[in-house]
Amino acid sequence: MNSKLIAALLFWTGLILFSCNRDEIEFDTPNQELRFSRDTVFCDTVYNQVRSETYAVKVYNDEDKDIVIPKIELGRGAGSLYRINVDGKSGFEFQNIPLRKKDSLYIFVEIAPKANGPEAIAEDQIIFTSGAATQHVTLFSVVQDAEFFVQTTANPVKITSNTVWTNDKAKIIYGNLQVEPGVKLDIQAGSKVYFHKNSGLKISNSAQLNVNGTLGHEVIFRGDRNDTKYDTIPKNWNSISFDANSSLNMNYARIFGGTRGLDMKQTTANISNTIIHTFQEYGIHAVSSVIAAKNLVMNNFGDAAIGMFKGGFLDITHSTLVNYWELNSSTNAYSLYASNEWKNPSGQIEYGALNLDIKNSILYGIQNNAVQFNAISGQSFNYSITNSLLKYSDTAGFGFDANPFIVGSLKNQDPEFINSYIEKMNFRVKPTSPARNKGNLTVAASVPLDLVGNSRLSNPTLGAYQ
Repeated sequence: MNSKLIAALLFWTGLILFSCNRDEIEFDTPNQELRFSRDTVFCDTVYNQVRSETYAVKVYNDEDKDIVIPKIELGRGAGSLYRINVDGKSGFEFQNIPLRKKDSLYIFVEIAPKANGPEAIAEDQIIFTSGAATQHVTLFSVVQDAEFFVQTTANPVKITSNTVWTNDKAKIIYGNLQVEPGVKLDIQAGSKVYFHKNSGLKISNSAQLNVNGTLGHEVIFRGDRNDTKYDTIPKNWNSISFDANSSLNMNYARIFGGTRGLDMKQTTANISNTIIHTFQEYGIHAVSSVIAAKNLVMNNFGDAAIGMFKGGFLDITHSTLVNYWELNSSTNAYSLYASNEWKNPSGQIEYGALNLDIKNSILYGIQNNAVQFNAISGQSFNYSITNSLLKYSDTAGFGFDANPFIVGSLKNQDPEFINSYIEKMNFRVKPTSPARNKGNLTVAASVPLDLVGNSRLSNPTLGAYQ
């Protein structure tokens, strides 16, 4: 026989034998329990008829042999609100799943919920049945019923008459939802308003937004991604914007995770007992606006917690305005920026009289200077700082020492917050804090309860917490 033909036959015979050996690997029944990357999958709060993001569980074979898992299934079977994907296949039940020795297998989980009320618990199990044991991984989520506002070319989504939002359904906004001129939107305690990416709420000329939260039943404004990691990430949505002559009354709200929080132009705003945090630019951006705030807590902004432009009036009482922004070191990250000029959208500079009144408050942050004044010569710029603690440097645009407009205040003393880290964010102060017992009693009497309802009528502490 031709030597080349013999060599070819030997090659192909060997290849066939190798392939057969590879396909004939034996997978045994497990002798040990499987190991999982987690024993519970918490799918954070999801909305009726909206699929969640995908979560992963890894299943490990710690044995020194290849095994086959006889069955992997959802406990509720085809009736489950959850869906799983095992080894690239979707379904409710899977049989004889091979797993090589010292190897792992991904199982992907998502939930496609339906809610019968304001909130419901969705719970199930992924059950693993083998010769060694019956094991499970728990699946858990809170499902909310929701009302959707979806902007399209054909549907601009506008609120055209006085409206009350109750807390029976979460409100989910896709695009921009506009409250028409002269219309009032009231949001009741415990309501939750979620914004999709690049979405926002617009309060038109002479319209009014009333946010009526209570302690323990705050009104929430945030992005529609509910995983905990998104609580500390900005730019998940745009802003709540206010046109000229609009108004805001806000009590017990939580606003976080967007580009700008409250974006005001010639707006009158009363803000109480509210926490605003984690915005790419400003928590409050105000042009020629009148703002009164008490028991306000703010943290984590690229430009400033509050930016005042082209005049207006800012009255801050018993508030904690701090900025521990670390996402981009090139930004200013002020607690307060105030200027009596403003560059309008056409690029022209406009001016206005600015008045600031800061009382019994803390303005602090990660930068050398928490407060920046930009007082244009020849334009009215008035301020008063009473019994407050400021982080200050000589670039602040004003002098601190021997300044008659700064009374009873502290400079560059660490307020000793319990935890300033954004994921913990507890801006109560420690017993040794220099902010304790430093508040003006007359000022404290005007805001007799702190953010969580504690009396401050005796020995008032600076900031929003007694």
